[in-house]
Amino acid sequence: MQHTLENTQSPVDAAICSRRSMRAFTAQAVARADLEHILEVASRAPSGTNCQPWKVYVLQGATRDALVHRVCAAHDALRADPSLAEQYKEEYDYYPQKWVSPYIDRRRENGWGLYGLLGIGKGDRDQMHLQHQRNFRFFDAPVGLMFTVDRAMGRGSLVDYGCFLQSIMVAARGMGLHTCPQAAWNGFSSIVLPLIAAGPDEMLVCGMSLGYADESALVNTFDTPRVPVKDFTHWLD
Repeated sequence: MQHTLENTQSPVDAAICSRRSMRAFTAQAVARADLEHILEVASRAPSGTNCQPWKVYVLQGATRDALVHRVCAAHDALRADPSLAEQYKEEYDYYPQKWVSPYIDRRRENGWGLYGLLGIGKGDRDQMHLQHQRNFRFFDAPVGLMFTVDRAMGRGSLVDYGCFLQSIMVAARGMGLHTCPQAAWNGFSSIVLPLIAAGPDEMLVCGMSLGYADESALVNTFDTPRVPVKDFTHWLD
C-alpha cells in the first residue's frame, strides 16, 4: 500500500506515512532557512538525560561534489580490488554479522523488489554496482547531511540518534521535501570524516540525502511493505 496525504487523519500522520526513502532528486535548491528550520524542529527529539549527542554537517556545492567524487572513486577501486576492504570498515555494526529469519527475508524482499523494479537481474553486477553508487551521489540531491557522534558515548546515543533522524525526515516532509537515510556511507568514514573536518573523537553514524524528489523517476514509486501491528505487538492485561 502506498501511503499518501489523502489516507491519513492528521498532518503528523501525513508526514510520517508519506515519508519514503527517495532515490532520485531534482536539482532544485533548498533554502538555508528551510534547512535551519528542519534542524531546529528536529532538535526537540528526546535523548537520554537530554545529552543531545548529535552533530550535523550540511554539505552543498563544492564540498558536496568533492565528497561524491572521492567516495565514488573509492567505491570503484574497491570493486576492482576487494582487498581494499580493509581500508573501508564501518566503526559499528549496523547490520548483524549473521542474518536470521525473519529479518533476512525482509531484507531479500526489499532488495528483490527494488532491483526488480529497475530491471536489474540477480547476476547483473555492473548495474548493481552503479545503482549502489547512487548512494554516494546523494541520489542527485543538492543537500547531503552527515551525522556524527562522540565515540565516548554509549549505545543508547544511537537510540537517541534514531529519534533525531526520524524528526529530520518528518520535518522535511512537512515542508514538501524528501530524504533518504543512508548507512552506505559508513564504510567510507575514513574519507568522509577528514573531508568534513570532523574531530578525532567523532564517529560517523550515517548520511542522508535531502531535497525535492523527482516524482517522475521510476525508482521513487518503490514503496516498502510494513509488518502488520498484530505481528509485532503483544497485548498484556
